[in-house]
Amino acid sequence: MVQDELTVRRGTPSLVAPARETPRESKPLSDLDDQNCMRIYLVGIYAFRGHASRQGVDPAAVVRGALAEALVHYYPLAGRLREEAGRKLVVDCAGQGVAFVEADANMALDDLGEVRYPPFPRSEEFVYDDHVYMANLPPGLLLPEIIGQPLLYVQVTRFTCGGFIVGTRTCHCLTDGSGVAQFLKSVGELARGATSPSVPPVWSRDIFNARQPPCPSFPHPEFQEPAGGDDRLMYTPPHELERVEFSFGPEAIAALHSRAAPGKKVSRFDLVAACLWRSRTAALGYAPGDEVRCGMPVDARGRRPADFGREIPKGFYGNAIACTVACCTAEELCGRDLGYAVGLIREAKAMVTYEYMQSLADRMVLEGRPVPEAKRTFTVSDLSNVGLEDVDFGWGNAVYGGPPMNALYQLPGGATFFRRRKNGSGEEETYGAIYLPKDCVARYMKEVEALTTTITKLPTETALRARY
Repeated sequence: MVQDELTVRRGTPSLVAPARETPRESKPLSDLDDQNCMRIYLVGIYAFRGHASRQGVDPAAVVRGALAEALVHYYPLAGRLREEAGRKLVVDCAGQGVAFVEADANMALDDLGEVRYPPFPRSEEFVYDDHVYMANLPPGLLLPEIIGQPLLYVQVTRFTCGGFIVGTRTCHCLTDGSGVAQFLKSVGELARGATSPSVPPVWSRDIFNARQPPCPSFPHPEFQEPAGGDDRLMYTPPHELERVEFSFGPEAIAALHSRAAPGKKVSRFDLVAACLWRSRTAALGYAPGDEVRCGMPVDARGRRPADFGREIPKGFYGNAIACTVACCTAEELCGRDLGYAVGLIREAKAMVTYEYMQSLADRMVLEGRPVPEAKRTFTVSDLSNVGLEDVDFGWGNAVYGGPPMNALYQLPGGATFFRRRKNGSGEEETYGAIYLPKDCVARYMKEVEALTTTITKLPTETALRARY
């Protein structure tokens, strides 16, 4: 393949500081920001095609200049983390800067192959990372060092066609996926000539701090080990896993809807998540009494204050997500209709209110920031509405924007990310991927097929609605 011939030559890394003087101060993170599971870097790939009107314009220079301007407004991202008593994280803001490197590829962007959908080809070549060491954190938790390190790494890779890729690593303690999108859109606005971001950034981390005194008011089962035996998925070596892609178009969604909640309003996410959770559980062959879970991060942004319990200020770019889990036994999940799974998922999501997030912050402080339990947990996140493809540095919107993968096996238990796209007929599809032990794939596909097949008058007349 042509992409195998790719060579990327990086220049000398440097630091990009805010373009003007910014406040020198220390800003504590929230008790949701500094969870152990947030002490990672979020990876993003943003690919742009060349444009005739931009011939001779260096995208690396444009991005670098706009980045410096954006850091005037988002100056904590140019700071460094410090850890205080109780492992509380604080950002020391002194304009230290973010890591930046230019690079050049020896081919055109299209030579990489399909660059519109994950997995993004050769993504490791387009993301700068000098983390050759890992932090000595709680036993069994291997995380990148974040203390005293740049909180953002940016690499701009130029292609021979005039296209380019912006690869980013952003410290999750400072922001979540929606916050990353907000920041990069601001960089894009400044690159296109704006004098300030259209959405001013808001810090306000105190809204997600623990109460005084901390008093958890929800059980938070996501931190408790589920009842039952071992989870084979957690002990399967990577070479024995297979990545299985899926795509659910209108007919597949209609088939799931007819099985789960005929005549009722149900979201695509709920239907697809329920289908995959049930099919995955059956394929992995858990014992009937084993507790199984579907874990979901829920974003507080955009929630109605009357339902959520308070308003999240527009422009807030900190972590505004809480993980919730739907729980039942394998026998209940696979033995009842799909509507049962959909109901559990909807109930778990509805549970996330402002009080729930305060309760979560309370638990973090009281219990030393525990990590969610991954055993027999199907973790799924919907990136469809985050807006990562809407980043524009002056060459038009990204043809690809977001994480380089739509499924991870590196995390215990794995994780799946939903995205949306238009198929060849212009219809919207929900797509993604899942990792399973190779000997479980056939059973998994059979289960999905059964749930997404429309049965007509004769039992033999079926039509497969989900594609692989």
